[in-house]
Amino acid sequence: MARTGQQYIEALRHNPPNLWYKGEKVEDPAAHPVFKGIVHSLAALYDMQHDPKHRDTLTYEEGGERYAMSLLPARSKADLSRRSAAYKLWADANLGMMGRCPDYLNAVLMAYEQSADFFGEFADNVRNYVRHVRENDLSTTHCLTNPQVNRAKSVTEQPDPYIPVGVVKQTAEGIVVRGARMLSTLPTADELLVFPSTLLKEGPGADKYAVAFAIPTNTPGLHFISRESMAVGESSYDHPLSSRLEEMDCLTVFDDVFVPWERIFILGDLQRCNNAYAETGALMHMAHQVVVLKNAKTEAFLGLVSLIGETIGADAFPHVQEKIAELIVYLEAMKGFWTRAEAEARPNKYGLYCPDRAALDGARNLYPRLYPRINEIVQQVSASGLITLPGEADFEGPVGPYLEKYLQSATLPARERVQLFRLAWDMTTSAFGARQTLYERFFFGDPVRMYQTLFSVYDKEPYKARIRAFLGWSEQPKEAVAGD
Repeated sequence: MARTGQQYIEALRHNPPNLWYKGEKVEDPAAHPVFKGIVHSLAALYDMQHDPKHRDTLTYEEGGERYAMSLLPARSKADLSRRSAAYKLWADANLGMMGRCPDYLNAVLMAYEQSADFFGEFADNVRNYVRHVRENDLSTTHCLTNPQVNRAKSVTEQPDPYIPVGVVKQTAEGIVVRGARMLSTLPTADELLVFPSTLLKEGPGADKYAVAFAIPTNTPGLHFISRESMAVGESSYDHPLSSRLEEMDCLTVFDDVFVPWERIFILGDLQRCNNAYAETGALMHMAHQVVVLKNAKTEAFLGLVSLIGETIGADAFPHVQEKIAELIVYLEAMKGFWTRAEAEARPNKYGLYCPDRAALDGARNLYPRLYPRINEIVQQVSASGLITLPGEADFEGPVGPYLEKYLQSATLPARERVQLFRLAWDMTTSAFGARQTLYERFFFGDPVRMYQTLFSVYDKEPYKARIRAFLGWSEQPKEAVAGD
């Protein structure tokens, strides 16, 4: 059932993750200066599910109970529209800056549940687990790539066979896994999903890395080791994003972690691991959520730049108008990807309606290249105003009157003008903003490999056939013989 923010916080306090920050165990994330901002921001999203204005958008009713809309089975195009409306509402609440809202991995879990037969002998495990997440409205995170020890070598060629996560042994009760993964974002989730994330190559011993499962974030032997925080202060005026949305990224260590059989989804099957995302529709559904999120993020940037231009009177200049119009073009392109993804959705062989992959692939390959330019536009329009940014305490101190006089703008008093520019700083130039740029560059993986994948899966034949027909070729020419 859809839970409240307080229920999320209480669950976190009773079952805190095995979370480490600067060498110390974090006993209560909800009270910790680094983690309390994101915990309470996530709690606010859960509370939105119970707001009468948002309840019907964020939840659906079944059997007299309310459940998260992101777990609504997608059995029609109408269901996809209901799901994306919920994605958008949550994304707008955080300006598209929270990459691990629970709806992101809920999209994957829903697809796995509806395509559960793909998992063979573990199909019921998948169904039962997603039911558990749905009924308890749990928050989940996942861990992605293997540690970057030697990227030129396969998982079986690393200096230790358990640098990547692998199965150590099987018992009557379950399996034991050892190794590490980079990275887990939002370690303050209830559950950790361990899914295949990179292509596994056939080879001796490779099958031990072919594993997918889910465990609570407080499982013994599981450790989330945090990077340095980007939440440099608690003031939402001084740090409007990082004070609230520092999701944290962690190295995830599995020190002989026990996983019970009922929590296992794939074991020892390389082909299933390599095909899981595409064959189940999970790839399309997670990308669907992401495209909606990027729309919300781009809208936020457009609103920000437009307001900055208006505030300092810069939007009267043609070159500023050009830059804002460039952002408008980016936004309309992203809207087009979103609309087409839903309009051209089709059911997969399990009956799950999946958004159009070609539209989603276009969006997720284009946006990493747009995002640095979006940041650049904010910086160019803001100019030196992005640097001259006193803090909240300065306005309250003896120099406050100077600031009120010299930092006012054409349309705003000084406090509001500085607050607006501090948001621009946090979105683009602070440690939080820089992390967002890196995050967008590699969100779906190495951009070059993503383009290679797009090249291999995209059906180019209809377009080649059109050129052949225009040239009057009766059939596709045979390959030229060497020496011709």
